[in-house]
Amino acid sequence: MATYDPEEQEKIDGLKSWWEVYGTLAIIIVATFIAGIFGTQAWKYYQKQQTDQAAELFVSLQEIGVGEDAKKIGDAARLLMEGFPSSGFASRAALISARASLDANDVQNARNQFQWLLVNSDEAELKDVARLRLAGLMLDEKKYDEALKLLESKHSEFFAGLYGDLKGDVLVAKRNISEARVAYKMAMDKIDRNDTHYKIVQMKLDALIETK
Repeated sequence: MATYDPEEQEKIDGLKSWWEVYGTLAIIIVATFIAGIFGTQAWKYYQKQQTDQAAELFVSLQEIGVGEDAKKIGDAARLLMEGFPSSGFASRAALISARASLDANDVQNARNQFQWLLVNSDEAELKDVARLRLAGLMLDEKKYDEALKLLESKHSEFFAGLYGDLKGDVLVAKRNISEARVAYKMAMDKIDRNDTHYKIVQMKLDALIETK
């Protein structure tokens, strides 16, 4: 026959009292924790699905091929840009679409792609490329001050030579020869002397010196 233990009974009664007060809250906390685990797994699964779908679309875009129908390329890029705007695939699709648009002399669409990149891309290097290309379009349109504003934006050291070179071109177009020389010299400081680009910038600088 089991003996009655007052101390044990007191513990049981205390547990019952605690459960009456906090039982519902405990269930909610546990349920929330379990839901959090499954919710995290579901979110990861969703993200993987999104990435896989974006990758498939990007492969399809590449298969169209640059030089083919710019509209087809633009339509494929738009699916990525609208459906998966935060993915790296969308940013690269925008660049491909911009290049195809320029090949087709559709400057406005190319400009739209570059501007989309500046707003939506999280990749600094791609934004540097977009800013550089957009500044080049502005130079062609004689929007010199707008081009300079873009070129004076913060950019990667890797692109410093290209930015300096184009800045020199814009300043020459503005007839600001002294500042153009400074820009070309800065560009040459950032470019490998064995690079063909270095020789091109050197020729531009030499031409300015001769016309001094």
